[in-house]
Amino acid sequence: MASIDPSTPDLLLLLALLLVILLNPLLDHGELRRLILTGLTFVPVVLATFRLAQSRRYIRPAVLLMSITLAFGVASVFKPNSVLLTIKWGSLAAFFALSVAGLFSYLIHAPAVTRPHLYTAVSVYLLLAMVWFALYAAIEALSPGSFQHGNNAAADRESELLYFSLITISTVGYGDIIPLQDEARMLAALEGVTGVLYIAITVAILISAFKRASTRE
Repeated sequence: MASIDPSTPDLLLLLALLLVILLNPLLDHGELRRLILTGLTFVPVVLATFRLAQSRRYIRPAVLLMSITLAFGVASVFKPNSVLLTIKWGSLAAFFALSVAGLFSYLIHAPAVTRPHLYTAVSVYLLLAMVWFALYAAIEALSPGSFQHGNNAAADRESELLYFSLITISTVGYGDIIPLQDEARMLAALEGVTGVLYIAITVAILISAFKRASTRE
């Protein structure tokens, strides 16, 4: 019986995150499509939970947050209101933050640079964007109109907030979507700083791991 490639869970998580990001604009229309999008969003959530299960201290909070997000995510599709949506996005942000902590710990303790570590490094970057996306969505649920387009139209679709998060963490900043609330502005500023620091720290960690492996060889 063939053994499973050790890099498979890390690769599947990365592919699932990319799939959610790419299909988000397409599915962010109508109740049925948004229900499909909710289910699709849980693919990386389940894969991240499976990945975190390798560490006992992360598995219980991961399963708890996943369950809360699933329950309120389904409820908000059939009966959308600000309370359900805020709890859904808040718990999802907490879950993604927990995933970032667990996977980043895996990178820090890397004895050498392998394919799983490279997949994980990219996944953590995308998960950071998902953390802020969920926080933006929670703010928008509590205070509609916190984000708007440059033409003064409200950014009323979740895919627009995901796009804003990805643009902000990469520090591109096109300026086509603007945070209006003070809390939203501060979160956007922190996301830009986090994106820069994550790349710098991760590159340093991977280079250090590569040097240690070269020294042992």
